[in-house]
Amino acid sequence: MTTTADAGAPARSGNAQSVHELFEHRVALTPDATALSRGTERIGYAELNARANRLAHLLRERGVAPGSNVAVCAERSPEVIVALLAVLKAGGAYVALDPKQPYERHRTILTDAGATVLLTQERLLAGLDGLEELVGHPVLLDRPDPTLADRPATDPGLPGDPERPAYIAYTSGSTGTPKGVVVPHRAVLRLVTEPNFLTVGPEDAVLQFAPVAFDASTLEIWAPLLNGARLAVFPSHEPSLDQLAETVENEGVTIMWLTAGLFHQMVDGPLHRLSGVRQLLAGGDVLSVAHVNKALAMLPGIRVINGYGPTENTTFTCCHVMTEPVGSDTVPIGVPVTGTRIHVLDERGQPVTGEEPGELYAGGDGVALGYLGRPEQTAERFVPDPAAPGRLLYRTGDLVRRRADGVVEFLGRADNQVKIRGFRVEPGEIEAALLARPEITDAAVVAQEHARMGRRLVAFYVADHGLSVPELRRGLAEVLPPYMVPAAFARLMALPLTLNGKVDRAELRKDVNRDRPDLGSDYRAPEGEVAAALALMWGDLMEIDEIGADDDFFELGGHSLMATQITADIATLWGVEVPPRAFYENPTVAELAQVVEELKR
Repeated sequence: MTTTADAGAPARSGNAQSVHELFEHRVALTPDATALSRGTERIGYAELNARANRLAHLLRERGVAPGSNVAVCAERSPEVIVALLAVLKAGGAYVALDPKQPYERHRTILTDAGATVLLTQERLLAGLDGLEELVGHPVLLDRPDPTLADRPATDPGLPGDPERPAYIAYTSGSTGTPKGVVVPHRAVLRLVTEPNFLTVGPEDAVLQFAPVAFDASTLEIWAPLLNGARLAVFPSHEPSLDQLAETVENEGVTIMWLTAGLFHQMVDGPLHRLSGVRQLLAGGDVLSVAHVNKALAMLPGIRVINGYGPTENTTFTCCHVMTEPVGSDTVPIGVPVTGTRIHVLDERGQPVTGEEPGELYAGGDGVALGYLGRPEQTAERFVPDPAAPGRLLYRTGDLVRRRADGVVEFLGRADNQVKIRGFRVEPGEIEAALLARPEITDAAVVAQEHARMGRRLVAFYVADHGLSVPELRRGLAEVLPPYMVPAAFARLMALPLTLNGKVDRAELRKDVNRDRPDLGSDYRAPEGEVAAALALMWGDLMEIDEIGADDDFFELGGHSLMATQITADIATLWGVEVPPRAFYENPTVAELAQVVEELKR
């Protein structure tokens, strides 16, 4: 059985065949309209186009042309948007690097992508030192070349090609190294041109909140800029829930995207401050029915949209738009988005009968070109589409059921891949990093469920002697992004096996150890009411029964989403707002307790 949502070419303005051509068409229509905003800063469509054109001409001089891959490592800012447009106008594909990821991962991605130029910001240079041998001298976006103003402000005029790569997104790889998904211009146009799940026009302001290296940014950035709306860029710092809500209010945001975890926290927190938002998209993981229904009840007239899709099918494959309370036990992933075909197939690759479960295959204009430089993996996951000769279907690995009304429900994964805080994670990549240590002879990583924080990664390892958690965590943090570093570690004498001799991951998922981990330091009891309460807060979220005054938040397995939840709990209990950066500057229970005490005075 196949479901289609207008799987032909998406409607486009004029003869635009590429992202930048459609943007240039929009510039011609509304040159003076505001394209970007951040606080008091405003940039019009014509000005944004001129800035991007000057940088594009510079990139052309640096050798960027169709087939070139250009790395962009920068924090959220208007200059990042200029950079992405410039790369496309020069004919290249952008490769977004998350500044928070470790140096070795940056080097791996730059080498794999064959990037020839690196665009970055001056404040990030120290963390990129030594990469000049790969990409030459970096182009600084926040300290432009003095000669940039002398370059033409006119469009480079490179003809568009819908099959030309627009960007390469790196996802976790089961073999131990990330793999690059090559996304063409047609796939981006299919996502944001007259989508059936979203209405966006000149009256809208869309929040740019996701890291550019996260594929939700594709929707956030190009939906407004290709439809005449305003892109409201969130500041580069880590936000609290109140700071996020304040930005939404001040910028007049009408459309925004949140990962499932942050959506749940916002619903439990300052949701009333999103009253100006008319379309709230959430996803990256399973949404809670209770939280969706609460959002619909508290924000009359809002549309809550559950967005589902792998990077290989360009951000969204299916969406479920909700304006009325969900009456089922789960939130469906909905129906195919515009320009998409889906098939639900059994293990033999044949259509399932009726509402039987099967694997979801996605086709249409959103399908990527494959994995960069990985023909075998591409052939495994991208298969011929029998309904469209010469086109491909992407095997998602997701198990779904299609209801009689055509709405699709997500059932789970057919393999070990998991979603952590909205990011796709292959446990095999983490296991490979653990096994690279000579002391470790076997390892398995599983995702365990937590009532308040969703999934967390737990690493089980076999070694002759125990290793301190900070030692393990630091080693992994040198090669893996923060979201792939496990929240907890456990040493076993041997990994449990099934009757077939495979690692019994189901058994490991049930193995919850609430003991204080080996942090390489002695336990000291928290002193005072605030410190004791903070230790209990941390322990509840980290599933650790005993946390000491000198224990480090991040060495215990804390992360930014958890810090956001704790700041909300602190505000509820004591009526003070602790900025998220306080966790980095004061990472122990005792130090954070002192911050809270000072704010209470």
